[in-house]
Amino acid sequence: MAHRVTLIPGDGIGPEIVEAARRVIEASGANIEWEVVEAGEKVMAEYGTPLPDYVLESIKKNKVALKGPMTTPVGTGFRSVNVALRKALDLYANVRPAKSLPGVITRYENIDLITVRENTEDLYAGVEHMVGEDAAESIKIITRKASQRIVRFAFELARREGRKKVTAVHKANIMKYTDGLFLAVAREVAAEYPDIEFEDMIVDAMAMKLVQTPEKFDVMVMPNLYGDILSDLCAGLVGGLGVAPGANIGDEYAVFEPVHGSAPKHAGQNRVNPLAEILSGVMMLKHLGEMDAAAKIERALTKVLPNKDMVTYDLGGTAKTSEMADYIIKHL
Repeated sequence: MAHRVTLIPGDGIGPEIVEAARRVIEASGANIEWEVVEAGEKVMAEYGTPLPDYVLESIKKNKVALKGPMTTPVGTGFRSVNVALRKALDLYANVRPAKSLPGVITRYENIDLITVRENTEDLYAGVEHMVGEDAAESIKIITRKASQRIVRFAFELARREGRKKVTAVHKANIMKYTDGLFLAVAREVAAEYPDIEFEDMIVDAMAMKLVQTPEKFDVMVMPNLYGDILSDLCAGLVGGLGVAPGANIGDEYAVFEPVHGSAPKHAGQNRVNPLAEILSGVMMLKHLGEMDAAAKIERALTKVLPNKDMVTYDLGGTAKTSEMADYIIKHL
């Protein structure tokens, strides 16, 4: 049977890179039936929101979505379309792998890291207010329930993928209640997985060590804000946001999308790099159990990425977005 998947083209460069990813996924032999739904700026005038109910209804029906980047309008609608999706669907785990790719020249080699970021609370819960006219206050929320499930998610992912170590990242030396709770829960959950090494690391030290000795880390789990920052750092180790895929996963639903934004100034030019969207599609295929199709795409990328005639300008090449997709399809 075909896997029915919600496809959200998004804003800016979204439609171009989503189309490239769709073509590659279909050519891989994966049995996907797409349900295309529009969201973002283009539906604001008609629906008064960038995230109409039919988008959530589609994802709830199909359980899985592949999404392009979206621009969040300023001053109206949701604070963030992505945050709204995560809250509405309880997509509590943000998973961002960072892996060295052949042909993508960086300062580092053989990077293979996964950042697991708690997606629903911390400072990103958006509980903030003004205190008089000259001060603003934001409330950091950490709960036992959210901490338990994200740490357990990280250990289950590590076990499933044959990973050796999980590192919990925190600032419990200063925030003794909030990050202290997260760390205490992480240690409790780690005791349930004696087959996987566990350590904890203060977030500022973690940032330094990721730059100095990234090979010493494997799976990292952390609260929301730290995960947002350190996952971008990890993307920088392997070539930047243009090669960084991502997934937002809950107990029932999963939405796959690139880490980068909608880059509206490049929209419609058929020149941007579709790799992060394609790699997000590979993550989706693995989630669906389409392992052969995912492996075919990964093998094709090893042939295409080192060839500068086959990749886009930001990867040092001359190909257009659609042409890069053509080359990947040719090498499947």
